[in-house]
Amino acid sequence: MDQKAMVEKCKKYLKVVYGEDTVSMDVTNNAVKDGNGVLSVDCTVLIGGSSSDWSKKFTFKNGEVTDMTWKRR
Repeated sequence: MDQKAMVEKCKKYLKVVYGEDTVSMDVTNNAVKDGNGVLSVDCTVLIGGSSSDWSKKFTFKNGEVTDMTWKRR
C-alpha cells in the first residue's frame, strides 16, 4: 500500500468515526511496513463549521486504520 492510499484511509476514518472533514493532511512520518505500523500526520480538519489543527498518529493493522491518537497544534 502506498502512502497516498494510506492518507485516503486516514481521511475516511476521520469522516466515518469522528465526522471530521479533512482540509489538509501532511505526512510527518511513515512507519508503516507491509500494512502494519503508524502513520503520523499534521492536519487541519473541519467539524461543525470550525477548523482546527492537529498532529495525529494512525495505527494500521493489515492495511486498515485501527486506532488514532491526537494532539492539538
